[in-house]
Amino acid sequence: MFAAMRSEKMQALHLFSDEASGLEAIIAIHNTRLGPALGGCRYMPYASTEAACADAMRLARGMSYKAALAGLEQGGGKAVILRPPHVPDRAALFEAFGRCIESLRGGYITAVDSGTSSQDMDCIAQQTGHVTSTSEAGDPSPHTALGVLMGIKSAVRRQLGQEGLAGVRVMLQGLGNVGYALAEMLVAEGADLLVADLDAGKVRLAVDDLGARPVAPEAVFESPCDIFAPCGLGGVLAPASIAQLRCAAVAGAANNQLINPEAADLLDARGILYAPDYVINAGGLLHVALTHRGVAAGEIASRVRRIGERLDSIFAQSVAEGRSPAEIADHQAEAIIYGD
Repeated sequence: MFAAMRSEKMQALHLFSDEASGLEAIIAIHNTRLGPALGGCRYMPYASTEAACADAMRLARGMSYKAALAGLEQGGGKAVILRPPHVPDRAALFEAFGRCIESLRGGYITAVDSGTSSQDMDCIAQQTGHVTSTSEAGDPSPHTALGVLMGIKSAVRRQLGQEGLAGVRVMLQGLGNVGYALAEMLVAEGADLLVADLDAGKVRLAVDDLGARPVAPEAVFESPCDIFAPCGLGGVLAPASIAQLRCAAVAGAANNQLINPEAADLLDARGILYAPDYVINAGGLLHVALTHRGVAAGEIASRVRRIGERLDSIFAQSVAEGRSPAEIADHQAEAIIYGD
């Protein structure tokens, strides 16, 4: 485990167990040089504790990079709760997790993530103040979607040489909270929208309400488009899927889109512009971090809109130096995090 921590440059890894509630949880803290670690709490089944730890550490490192390039005085952290087959009292489990967070004395601030909700954060808030994304704080999804919209506009400027999204064909994969909010924004901007999701009901809603065109989930990579926007699960950009892509750029909300760092080079070799995921999807982090600090809604939205400017800079440096946008973003983030 220590070798894995060194590989990810992990600062701390905390394991918690509470027999009364059935809680088994992990909090990974990547780096706190810029400020307290902030990152969501996942509530999912895992094949093993080792798999859960690996997921938490990988995600915590991504949060450090995301916070650094978003200009936040926050470190990166992530929590995972191993979801048991049966939970007699979900509220008690999350209250127990709140006590675990409180024991870290402000070193980690939690938020919603896969499998958790604002109601779960409300339970955590009964035991600690180091939590955001509560019912009172509001849903971060619209701000995540807004940041992705700004990123798509940046990619369109670079690859298509046009301002605005009128007539731009976007293949949107995943219609969850962020994906559907993004779909609404894209249609409002005049984009030609293609959508795919494993949930046929969500696809029908987008077709009926937004005029989107449906695409079978297995056909998303090969569908001709200007922008491919992955907004579901991570790991979708692998050698096989990259070879099928028929787009000018990849710009979406999903975390950890690249199956490995080499995937960025494959995209670059094909002339497909890649918007690094932790840059383009930072709107949700900006929402939870700045809401937790009491920043006004208007200022938060303004900060989110500047995600497009950050990507403009990354894309320009990528062209100037002949390196992929992913490599440029990584180096920029590491310089901020480690003070190089």
